[in-house]
Order: sequence, then structure tokens, then C-alpha cells
Amino acid sequence: MSSYAVFLRGINVGGINIKMADLTSALKDYPFTKVKTLLASGNVVLQSELSAKDVKAQFEKCLRETFGYDAWVVVLTAARVAELVDACPYPADDKTTHSYITLTSDTAMLDELFQAGEAVDGVEQVRLGPEASAWLAPAGGTLDSPFSKLSAKARYKASTTTRNLRTLIKVRDAASAL
Repeated sequence: MSSYAVFLRGINVGGINIKMADLTSALKDYPFTKVKTLLASGNVVLQSELSAKDVKAQFEKCLRETFGYDAWVVVLTAARVAELVDACPYPADDKTTHSYITLTSDTAMLDELFQAGEAVDGVEQVRLGPEASAWLAPAGGTLDSPFSKLSAKARYKASTTTRNLRTLIKVRDAASAL
């Protein structure tokens, strides 16, 4: 049995509203155990005998069939989430900046996004691995930051999602407690 973190893209924004209790209930019909949701922004930890690829496929199937929207998720092992948190060179708590990690299910898309970020003035980012990059945004100005605007493009919607480093720490801790 492996422990996983599942990061949902684009829920509870833009008209796609899912109550975490409803999500947990829907997942009972799938090959997952110890399902726990964290925060209302689409973070789930669970255990499964499936591979990460198969967890992704089953999870997206559940979302599409139960909630009727074109769903995308990024699935990482609990161990990988811990490695990414440890690899992030930015602070989890800082009064002037916020640290974010963009996760992907498609390395080529993250390669493209990272390269595009390199070409934008004012973007501070670092690649953490094939499935993640970290970046900084000014406190109070995340949505207006150059990288946030870049990563919000429709092109990246199906394969990337971004979480604050503090959120990833909570996910890491919850996954390790399964």
C-alpha cells in the first residue's frame, strides 16, 4: 500500500464547487483507503495499491463522473512531496514574499512554463525536479505577479497546479501520518 498526495486543479474557483465531504464520499467507490481532504482548495491524501498513474486515472474518472466537469489532478507519492518541500530553497513564512510550488503531470509542459518564466523580468524560480518548480511572489500580489499570470494561461490548465509552500508542508505532514 502506497501513500499519495492528490492535487486537484481549479476547484472551488470559476464555478466548480465541490464540498470536500462530497468528494470523500464519492471516492469510497474507488480503490483508495484512508482518504483525507485538506483545506478546501483540492488537496487529498490517500493510500492505494495502484501506481501513481493509475491513481490519477481513477481519481479523474471519479471527478468527471460524480461532479461532471473536465477534471485534472497531479498525483505524487507522499515521499516525493516530502522531498520537494525539503528541496525548496525559499522560506515557508516570510513577510515580504510567498513561496509557491508548481506541480505537473506533464514534464514537457513544466519545461515550457519554466523556460517562459526565465524570459520574464521579475520572475524568481528554481526547478525542483521533473514534476515541480518553485517560485516567489510578493506578499499581497500573488495573482498580479508575472509568473502567476504566465502559469494561469489555458495551455497549462490540464497539466499544472500551484500550491503555497505552507500548504505543501501540511499535505506532507498529513500524508506521512496515514
